Amino acid sequence: MIPYGFSYRRAQSLNEAVALLQKSPEAKLLAGGQTLVTTMKARLANPAELIDIGQIRELSFIRGDNSAITIGAATTHASVAESATVKSAIPALAILAHQIGDPAVRHMGTLGGSVANNDPAADYPAAVLALGATITTTARSIAADDFFTGMFATALAEDEIISEIRFPVPEKAGYAKFPNPASRYAMTGVFVARTKDGVRVAVTGAGPCVFRVAEMEAALAANFAPAAVENIRIDPTDLNSDIHGSAEYRANLVTVMAKRAVVQALGSS
Repeated sequence: MIPYGFSYRRAQSLNEAVALLQKSPEAKLLAGGQTLVTTMKARLANPAELIDIGQIRELSFIRGDNSAITIGAATTHASVAESATVKSAIPALAILAHQIGDPAVRHMGTLGGSVANNDPAADYPAAVLALGATITTTARSIAADDFFTGMFATALAEDEIISEIRFPVPEKAGYAKFPNPASRYAMTGVFVARTKDGVRVAVTGAGPCVFRVAEMEAALAANFAPAAVENIRIDPTDLNSDIHGSAEYRANLVTVMAKRAVVQALGSS
């Protein structure tokens, strides 16, 4: 039998959380626990210590203006989905949050936890990457293009904690996903955003890590319409393949979901 036991500490402030993490580099951060608790129950993780940051009030907020929406790391998916500020400025982000899991997951899971774990099938990484968001941590600010580095891997250092994420307000944006019918994770999800600097297309669920599609970005920059991407085919070589869908199936889904995301973007603007 695998030994199983851990100590639990609840941080009252971000500074306290950083201090605790520096004292115990092997500790794991707990916010909503939707990823960590599941992996612990499956005996895929066995941390000696948990540091709970889910109740730190300074990490739970949504602020917005005409240029950007800034969301605290401990803000729940449900709060993002229901926020009038988010719905007004970036409706696609609210739609994405509403599609995560079920009501229990949405009321417990957090933005920061999702982004920090970088699950290959998580929804938020697609929005972060497509919107060109900036991830602010206790040590620095990291551009979305530099943050996601591989399956369950990010640019975060061991003693670094996400404090907030700043999402620039796009001219148009849309998100569409094909969910696994049981888990509601994205088998393939595509977030499309048109900004004053161009178009960004980010895909989650299809590969080991969220990624951009340059060919679709160029096509949509020339003609922001579903027809612009309908004949673009994605190379399935490095995509995920499992009992739920082959790499070739997911490659086709990228094109299908990209078209739907553009339709949504045009309809919500």
